[in-house]
Amino acid sequence: MLYALLLPHVAAFHALNLFRYITFRAGGATLTALVVSFILGAPLIRWLRSLQRHGQPIRTDGPERHLLEKKGTPTMGGVLILLALTVSTLLWADLQNGYVWAVLFVTLGYGVLGFADDFLKLTRHSSNGVPGRVKLAVQAVIGLSAAIWITHLMPDSIANDLAVPLFKNLLIPFGPVFPLIAMFVMMGASNAVNLTDGLDGLAIVPTIIAAGVFALIAYLVGNRIFAHYLQINFVPGTGELAVFCAALIGSGLGFLWFNAPPAAVFMGDTGSLALGGALGSVSVATKNEIVLAITGGLFVMETVSVIVQVFWYKRTGRRVFLMAPLHHHFEKKGWAEPTIVIRFWIVAMILALAGLATLKIR
Repeated sequence: MLYALLLPHVAAFHALNLFRYITFRAGGATLTALVVSFILGAPLIRWLRSLQRHGQPIRTDGPERHLLEKKGTPTMGGVLILLALTVSTLLWADLQNGYVWAVLFVTLGYGVLGFADDFLKLTRHSSNGVPGRVKLAVQAVIGLSAAIWITHLMPDSIANDLAVPLFKNLLIPFGPVFPLIAMFVMMGASNAVNLTDGLDGLAIVPTIIAAGVFALIAYLVGNRIFAHYLQINFVPGTGELAVFCAALIGSGLGFLWFNAPPAAVFMGDTGSLALGGALGSVSVATKNEIVLAITGGLFVMETVSVIVQVFWYKRTGRRVFLMAPLHHHFEKKGWAEPTIVIRFWIVAMILALAGLATLKIR
């Protein structure tokens, strides 16, 4: 919004030329999202507490200490993330950029789905919300719509191809099937973050780290000079997604202020589904879907632990892990919650560096 409002006045006020630069607007987006989070955070949490007298329903089959330590904590804190993210993005991004709207569509669409899931859990006083099949169907419709939208925004030469990192200009052509692959990337990322969100601060920090990586990737991919130098695919217009990712970093940091152990609020599916969808859609737009699997490797590990656990239990009647997702396994082994969370953050940082390395190694 500021971009469109202020640029026409550059001739009269040369300082406004700063708004031409993505880096300046990305910095402004981060700070704005952070300030919005700080201003709205405490009142929103008080309001959620007044509505949720018993807090988020705690699974009885989960770690025993959760029934004592986390009982009464309100959920739906993802509303704070989405408010700060949306306000900041609309304020600082170029709203004529189609990629910005496509990514916002996925983020808010998955956020609304997560809100409905949280709402049903609260009203039923149960950990069961929107039925799994319904949830996947809605995610698929949103993801496929966004995938088709994004491919239409891209140059035809790369629109329906999957880029392979570490190789120069290696693209796997999928033709009209590619939107389905992009849809699964968004759905997979959304559900992976959702599975990871089980301990205070566990999901939000790796999301912030991944958003930082993709802010840089979006900036480089959207810049012809940098893309040519690094021999990565140039996707015109995607540089603007750096502003969106910066806003995601700011809103994530603002939420972490309230979600730090012991959490005053949980993000719930409102936040986790939306955040995963945001990362997935940005990776599709920047042609770095595989890099997301590396950078967000922590989310992949958590998801794989659930798949392995379910598959092996149905096949043999025995468990591979004491409990899935993986962070609950370490809880059962007696690790303290801060130990698990911080060590998982370290793993996320290492994987983020590995993801960044793929930009240079060709």
